[in-house]
Amino acid sequence: MTPHAPLIIDVEGLSLTAVDRRRLKHPLVGGVTLFGRNWQDREQLTKLCRAIKKVRRDLLICVDHEGGRVQRFRTDGFTHIPAMRALGELWLNDGKRGEGAGAMQATNAATACGFVLGAELRACGVDFSFTPVLDLDFGESSVIGDRAFARDPRVVSLLAKSLMHGLMQSGMANCGKHFPGHGYVKADSHVDIPVDKRSLKAILADDSAPYDWLSTTLCSVMPAHVIYPKVDARPAGFSSKWLNDILRTQLGFNGAIFSDDLSMAGARLLDGKEVSFTEAAMAALRAGCDMVLLCNQSLDGGQAVDALIDGMTEAQLKGDWAPQEVSEERRLALLPRVAAPDWDSLMVQPEYMHALDQLP
Repeated sequence: MTPHAPLIIDVEGLSLTAVDRRRLKHPLVGGVTLFGRNWQDREQLTKLCRAIKKVRRDLLICVDHEGGRVQRFRTDGFTHIPAMRALGELWLNDGKRGEGAGAMQATNAATACGFVLGAELRACGVDFSFTPVLDLDFGESSVIGDRAFARDPRVVSLLAKSLMHGLMQSGMANCGKHFPGHGYVKADSHVDIPVDKRSLKAILADDSAPYDWLSTTLCSVMPAHVIYPKVDARPAGFSSKWLNDILRTQLGFNGAIFSDDLSMAGARLLDGKEVSFTEAAMAALRAGCDMVLLCNQSLDGGQAVDALIDGMTEAQLKGDWAPQEVSEERRLALLPRVAAPDWDSLMVQPEYMHALDQLP
């Protein structure tokens, strides 16, 4: 048995197929990411999550569920969480209560957002959401935009910490993204390879400051598919300098590191050469990632998912890549440690009802 299961894959539809189950049973698969196509209603989602856990209890069930335009489940009772920019705007609105009143209201609302978001997901069986976004809002990036709290890294850090406190209250871990910062570049790494030409000093003083200030609070981090040529020729998620030398050693982060989606354009070209999903996965893991994501590839037969699993298995057997026990410990640490109330119980929970009243 392998000491680590680094692959986070997806499943095709509303319920597990025999092929999905076969893939999820593979010892190199450590989790699954859910998307809008995996959602019909709460009952269906809950059954799907139970079926995944029946395959293997240790599988981490993940989703991109930040609020605003990045919220996979929006109907059948799920609360519409505001975009994080709404919290940043609330921070600036002191009203009649004096200087700083807006900041206090915003941090309270952020905690409420985190609790509602995490509690509703957990009531349906989802373990983990890739949130919060720690990117700064420079007003240039369409892919980040209102997903960011604010331009000021101090505001971002305090609002993110408040949101993470709410997630913790719901029993859910957190994931800061996209290290060291995606907000400065205009290009979208889903379809392009963004390049940020600023110096390391400038990035650390500004964009990366939240990762320093939140190093004792962050459970996991997702690096950006962005190239910072004054630091490394490779995107941050494939750079040992960024992940080991800067994030872990200089900034003191000890949690799990996820790659961003390996199917994004920003992950498909390394050192000027187009790479396969397996080559990209091994490059990310060697650079310091603990887990790698391959998203939206289970459709139409899922040949890409099978190729990645087979390729990683072959690489392990050949000794080209070796799983790390510390990475498995970091993965397992993201699983909820206490049982969550079911949906009906959550709806009458005083803490939940109070949090709903605090949302902006």
